[in-house]
Amino acid sequence: MPHSSDSSDSSSFSQSPPPSKQDSSDDMRKVQRREKNRIAAQKSRLRQTQKADTLHLESEDLERQNAALRREIKQLTEEMKHFTSMLSSHEPLCSLLTSPPPPPEVLYATHSFHQPHISSPRFQH
Repeated sequence: MPHSSDSSDSSSFSQSPPPSKQDSSDDMRKVQRREKNRIAAQKSRLRQTQKADTLHLESEDLERQNAALRREIKQLTEEMKHFTSMLSSHEPLCSLLTSPPPPPEVLYATHSFHQPHISSPRFQH
């Protein structure tokens, strides 16, 4: 009987040797490395999410600016059509276009810069 206990003791040693200080130290390093890696991956994912959020907000802002600029272009185009129409209706009646131009000193002396020649709907209150 003592012989059988010896054989069971020897078989348990052959299956798993007692952990040495080196194995324990290696295991601790692996655990620490995994933890650092997990934290770094988590931070990286957070940075990616923040960057995507920032780009999304920037994109929405640019879309709003683009829409505002398109509205302004449309308004200015309409204003240009209005002025072109006014000019077309004014040209046949304009004495400056049908008569020879006066000398510059006469033109500047008689012209009043304080009175608008053409009224714009944009500047009317």
